[in-house]
Amino acid sequence: MSWLGLEGRVAVVTGAGGGIGKAIAAAFAEQGAQVALLDINAETVAASASDIGGLGIACDVTESASVAAALSRVETAFGHADILVNNAAYLSPGALDEVEVSAWQRMLDVNLTGYLRCAQAFGKAMLSRGSGALVHVGSISGHNQQAFSNAYSASKAGVSMLSRQLAFEWGPRGVRSNVVAPGLVRTPLSEAFYADPKTKAAREAVVPLRRIGQVSDIADAVLFFASDRASYISGQEVIVDGGYNQTLMSHVPRPGYSDD
Repeated sequence: MSWLGLEGRVAVVTGAGGGIGKAIAAAFAEQGAQVALLDINAETVAASASDIGGLGIACDVTESASVAAALSRVETAFGHADILVNNAAYLSPGALDEVEVSAWQRMLDVNLTGYLRCAQAFGKAMLSRGSGALVHVGSISGHNQQAFSNAYSASKAGVSMLSRQLAFEWGPRGVRSNVVAPGLVRTPLSEAFYADPKTKAAREAVVPLRRIGQVSDIADAVLFFASDRASYISGQEVIVDGGYNQTLMSHVPRPGYSDD
């Protein structure tokens, strides 16, 4: 067996039609896990599942009936899920003085309540068996407000607390819950930001490791949390951002101390 020991495990990944979700699903498959990819877009998730040899399921995490149907398909195909990765997310720009409450609620429903729906659905069998791992994809935006992004920061802050609460309540029953919080990551959705060399260079310059994250960087952290190598880690969050979240004091002028 590999160091991670994920061979034969059943992993469910939401928002797996592309980007970070697809990379996570592919990484599980490469480690010998059986993977169910869930996404609201039936065509993209089918294509992604075909690419990695997984099971593609169209699922809207804002609809309890849709999540229940996805659970049924996973149980029919694999018996049960050992691992749930909550990754489905939605971002719609909007200033708080103008955003419609319905748009605010939609984002919370996908990014936060959807995580709870999936945890309840796929976690039920985990709790019955006394073992399982939940990994939630958060964001550094949950710790640092991202202005003009509607409910995104609030929803990701909620993910962090939801995970800690799940860890506290479900830990005595053998189920772990942790968060992986990405920083700047190059995905199909963010690719437009890197088309301009100056913008790309400016973004790289604010990251201590001087590079933008790749989807594989996030997948690696998720796999570790999901594996038995992290069997005594629960209720924690790892920020995967090349050190960017630790750069606050770099904005304070200090003549004589700066490299500039």
